[in-house]
Amino acid sequence: MNRRAFILRTAGAVVGSAIGCVGYAIGVEPHWLEITEREFAIEHLPANLAGARLAHLSDLHIGPQVSDDYVVHSFDRLRALNPDIVVITGDFITHRRSRGEAQYQQLRGVLAHLPHGRLATIAILGNHDYGRGWGDPAVAAKVVAEAERAGVRVLRNEVQAVSGLDFVGVDDLWARRGDPVVALRSRESAAAIALVHNPDAADEQAWPGFSGWMLAGHTHGGQCKPPFLPPPLLPVKNRRYVAGEVQVDAARTLYISRGVGHLIRARFLVRPEIALFTLRSA
Repeated sequence: MNRRAFILRTAGAVVGSAIGCVGYAIGVEPHWLEITEREFAIEHLPANLAGARLAHLSDLHIGPQVSDDYVVHSFDRLRALNPDIVVITGDFITHRRSRGEAQYQQLRGVLAHLPHGRLATIAILGNHDYGRGWGDPAVAAKVVAEAERAGVRVLRNEVQAVSGLDFVGVDDLWARRGDPVVALRSRESAAAIALVHNPDAADEQAWPGFSGWMLAGHTHGGQCKPPFLPPPLLPVKNRRYVAGEVQVDAARTLYISRGVGHLIRARFLVRPEIALFTLRSA
């Protein structure tokens, strides 16, 4: 092979690989859902919840960018796992003012397929659930109404006890609605799991007396991650908060979901996720 032929073949291989990566990132990985299974050790867990299964979903982003069929299929996969508790950590929708009431009708249609936990189905809101500029409470009210119509209890700086385990649901950080201090006043049990949308809430808000697990979303795991490098786009101040288990401090640990949906239909080395935790006593 002469030099010219070698250069042309090499260039062709590089271009072909790039096209293949783009095709994979757009056409394959955004809908290649992973069910992540692991054990979840919780201090003071009531004996009756040992072995219970908790499903964590986040960032559905129901709207113009995410296929309804894909979300419904994801729900079907979750239903087959028979979870005892289902939690959703915000961003039910990707809000578009131009779509008007149609986006809430779409949300209603998709959530009609949401499987319920045997014991409870709980959620909090994310920044996109507050509409433009994350500041429209009317949008949030409509999202809450559709979620509750589908049998989901939406916590807004509140606590819901489930068989002796408290779920501390904190409203969204970017919407300036989150208040863990208010939420924690309603605690009844020594065993608790906190729900936040944005993992930065672990640093930027006060959590008096809280220790244990915090479930979050918001980051989409960075959505696209170059090999051996951090994600270039990450919507958090604390750059450690990407995905999976992250130790906040001696008392608190985050689990950050990679999310089910997306804002832009592209994922690379960051598959969408539903996490399924088996509860154990710490």
